[in-house]
Amino acid sequence: MGVREFAALARDPVFRGRGIPHGDGRAVLLIPGFLSGDWSMLIMSNWLQRIGYTPYMSGINFNIHHSEHLIAGLRKRLAAVRAEADGRVSLVGHSRGGVLAKVLSSRMPDSVEQVIGLGSPFANQFDVAALTNVAVGVIRAAGELRFGRSFRAEGRFAHELRQPPAVPTTSIYTRSDEVVNFRSCLRPDIPAISVWGGHNGLVVNPEVYRLLGRLLARPRRPAS
Repeated sequence: MGVREFAALARDPVFRGRGIPHGDGRAVLLIPGFLSGDWSMLIMSNWLQRIGYTPYMSGINFNIHHSEHLIAGLRKRLAAVRAEADGRVSLVGHSRGGVLAKVLSSRMPDSVEQVIGLGSPFANQFDVAALTNVAVGVIRAAGELRFGRSFRAEGRFAHELRQPPAVPTTSIYTRSDEVVNFRSCLRPDIPAISVWGGHNGLVVNPEVYRLLGRLLARPRRPAS
């Protein structure tokens, strides 16, 4: 979590729900980034609840597994949330969580209202900093030892990530990103909004919260 961004958030009226539209109980599923878990989204979850939404955690304790394994769990989680929710579910994903959210929305479009990625490399999920690449390599090697070649078989996931969004999708990114190449968050078919701050701080960035307040309050999509 970004200390600088959280300090700014704690002082900002948006943290107390001022100056933004409030929710009507709609469901929001939060998906953490690489090497993180649901704990990294707790501040955002509490804030969403205070301003009138119904936030749900992903069930991911540590985001290190291969994509199809994570998608399988997220499909079950989304189905359970959708069964409880009054309408489709908005997905907010940080970093790799946004990439997972986009592919999840392509597989379950009737259950998803919109996708919002925070520092999510929609254009190239592997365009990341050198240290992050090292972590990816170590985890991939461990996964291959445990799961075999199937761990590397993510062709379908990569193909679906490259496809046009199945639901309205927004990319919120920072040019100061020290983890993801910010250009990998930009695609011609996905609206993008730039904010200040660093990558990890996106989950506690007051500018991001202000944008979330606006984006989540958009009129619901017509039923298909």
